[in-house]
Amino acid sequence: MKRTLLLLAIVVLLAIIPLFIQKGAEFGGADGEAEAAIGEINKDYEPWFESLWEPPSGEIESLLFVLQAAIGAGFIGYFIGYMRGKHKEG
Repeated sequence: MKRTLLLLAIVVLLAIIPLFIQKGAEFGGADGEAEAAIGEINKDYEPWFESLWEPPSGEIESLLFVLQAAIGAGFIGYFIGYMRGKHKEG
């Protein structure tokens, strides 16, 4: 139990410390960085397609991203638990 709490505290610290070390820094995503790099390499580049739907705000986009991650994590956790239970059963 102590080991689990220690590991959880380390994970929380690793997530929070950069926010205090880099005050005022922008933590942008890889998509924006890739777009800027492609623009520097080839000024005439045009994307292959446009998005079918653009979320109305950045908050909704973040919400959808987090929801997608939560569903994926839930599925992976369920699958691992199912397989572990199946292995213990047999």
